[in-house]
Amino acid sequence: MGNLGFQEILLIAVVVLVLFGGRKIPEFMKGLGRGIREFNDAKNNVKKELEEGMNEKDKQPAASASTTAQN
Repeated sequence: MGNLGFQEILLIAVVVLVLFGGRKIPEFMKGLGRGIREFNDAKNNVKKELEEGMNEKDKQPAASASTTAQN
């Protein structure tokens, strides 16, 4: 069910061309590219924040252990 052959891809391309026309396809692709870029930027930001949070979590027990050792 998930395998697309050449004929299926060609049929989809023809349907898209008929529905949107030759002039709208570049605009559609530009918008799609922007959407993918924004999604990847958001994904990278979340990943970076998670990594920073994990690094802060790893540093906190070491700081608390040193304060208890001093007492």
